[in-house]
Amino acid sequence: MDIAALSIALSQMNVRQEASVSIMKKTINQAESNGEGVVKMLQDSSVKAMEQSVRPHIGRSIDVKL
Repeated sequence: MDIAALSIALSQMNVRQEASVSIMKKTINQAESNGEGVVKMLQDSSVKAMEQSVRPHIGRSIDVKL
């Protein structure tokens, strides 16, 4: 294999590696964002659960007239 072909092969390998690292960083950032969303959702649902425990009579019965 000549020097030019070896140089091209190494350059292509570096580009592929940089692309893989870039995609991995984006994936990690997306996963962190999703995790933060889940934590916020759980915190919001715990607040709603506390509201219901403070006012347990709300939503227990339905008035129906025929």
